Amino acid sequence: MTDETPSNEPVGARFREFQAGLDQPDGKRHRQPRRRGGDGEQLTVPPADFASYYGRPVLKPPVWKYDIAGYLFTGGLAAGSALIGAGAQLTGRPGLRKVGRWTALGGVAASTYLLVHDLGRPARFHHMLRVAKVTSPMSVGTWILAAFGPLAGVAAVAELAPLLPQHGVLGLARRIAPPIGNVAGLAAAVTAPALATYTGVLLADTAVPSWHDAYPSLPFVFAGSALAAASGVGLIAAPAAETAPLRRLALAAAAVEFGGGHQLERQGLTSEPYKHGRSGRLVKAGRALLAVGTVTALLSRRSRVLSAISGAALVASSVATRFGVFEAGRVSARDPKYTVVPQRERLRSTTQA
Repeated sequence: MTDETPSNEPVGARFREFQAGLDQPDGKRHRQPRRRGGDGEQLTVPPADFASYYGRPVLKPPVWKYDIAGYLFTGGLAAGSALIGAGAQLTGRPGLRKVGRWTALGGVAASTYLLVHDLGRPARFHHMLRVAKVTSPMSVGTWILAAFGPLAGVAAVAELAPLLPQHGVLGLARRIAPPIGNVAGLAAAVTAPALATYTGVLLADTAVPSWHDAYPSLPFVFAGSALAAASGVGLIAAPAAETAPLRRLALAAAAVEFGGGHQLERQGLTSEPYKHGRSGRLVKAGRALLAVGTVTALLSRRSRVLSAISGAALVASSVATRFGVFEAGRVSARDPKYTVVPQRERLRSTTQA
């Protein structure tokens, strides 16, 4: 027996009482007045908040720390930057190509570090590569990251070719590095869309209510966020004469992310964490910064000051969105109503049908 389960009352009776209480319209547990003995004394337990069953959470909260929120951001930044680098390569924008490639390498390096740090031991990342399971988003994502990283690294290192001597062995490396870098850059861009969106699938594949119910929209939110962050870095660091495509890309990213975010808030009860509390404030800040960054980007043209402001707003928008989504999931896992109430609603609808 525990303190919450009195010895003079059967556990089965208390469990049936708990189930009956869930049928109350307000989603709270109620106990009716009962008489004990023959003295007519009436003992009433006041309505309790729908928090747990005998002090135990209904759903185990995610064990992921905020390293994973950073991983969500840096992975998206790397993917978007690889796409920008490949586009700049194909359209003859060397300055933008260099920024895209180096940002992709920096992003994937940071993502790998954050993932390994959250796992606790580097060997765990290695062990995840021992199998390939297409039905596991985590396994697929690990292989995507493992394939993208070396390609992004080769493409970025190829940008150092002009610094090598023109003669001898290093001269040969100077001549062959650019074409190898071009092939690697395009290959990295092929895997980039999967890297940008698989984390949305990964979160939705969990039992966390606010993530799981958002499975149709999370990949779109993450795709738009990735393109926005990469466009922001390009607007800050690339030559102003080469940033015209980034302004159009920022507009497209905003359209995708706003569309996905709109659907995110229409998923019923489990959308509440995206609108309220600390997680809601982060999500709203991300959208406000995205709007400011997009509008400023369209007005900046070749202004370095406006481009820098726009770029900073777009990067900050992506950070706020990723951390907001991550926190929303943690909130929904801690509060049992986001797990039990939707389940009971689905059960009722199935029974009525």
